[in-house]
Amino acid sequence: MLPTPLRVRIAIWAWLIAALLVGHYGLLQRLPLPAVQGVLFAVTALLLVLYFKAAGLRAWIDALDPRSLVLLHVTRFVGIYFLILYQRGELPYAFAVPGGWGDIGVASLALLVCFLPLPPAARHRALTIWNTLGFADIMMVVVTAGRLGLQGEPLMRNLTVLPLSLLPTFLVPLIIATHIILYLRLRRAVPTA
Repeated sequence: MLPTPLRVRIAIWAWLIAALLVGHYGLLQRLPLPAVQGVLFAVTALLLVLYFKAAGLRAWIDALDPRSLVLLHVTRFVGIYFLILYQRGELPYAFAVPGGWGDIGVASLALLVCFLPLPPAARHRALTIWNTLGFADIMMVVVTAGRLGLQGEPLMRNLTVLPLSLLPTFLVPLIIATHIILYLRLRRAVPTA
């Protein structure tokens, strides 16, 4: 049996390759836009089920420094790309600008929370505040994307082709799942003074 970290790496690489193939072959383009949100939530649910049901995986994730989960969110600098695509007329303002700036802010705060020298109790508070803000931001982005998809906003179709198709099939489910896992871990942790 492979050790858990190696199995996790293999699973993440396989998942990323599958997400790339979905984008490459345009599988999301065949779905109505609101169904893309369904894919996103199904993948998120699968990640959370794996976390709760696979004891080895859960133990490995729970043994990680919480900052490891937070650093994943530096990928949210993708918000810069949202702003560029809005300027090019390839994403609608309602999605790209609030989502872009929100993601840039969350990614920037992730770096601060991880690297500022804080005592344990202050780090716990900072992580809790960051996690709340980050979760609210990503849910606002997901809800906005769903709303615009339901309204038939044609520019939202760009989320179904590479590279943006990696958002609903890979990155956003990982982001939502890590927010939920981090929330649970912070609730269990007792900050020391």
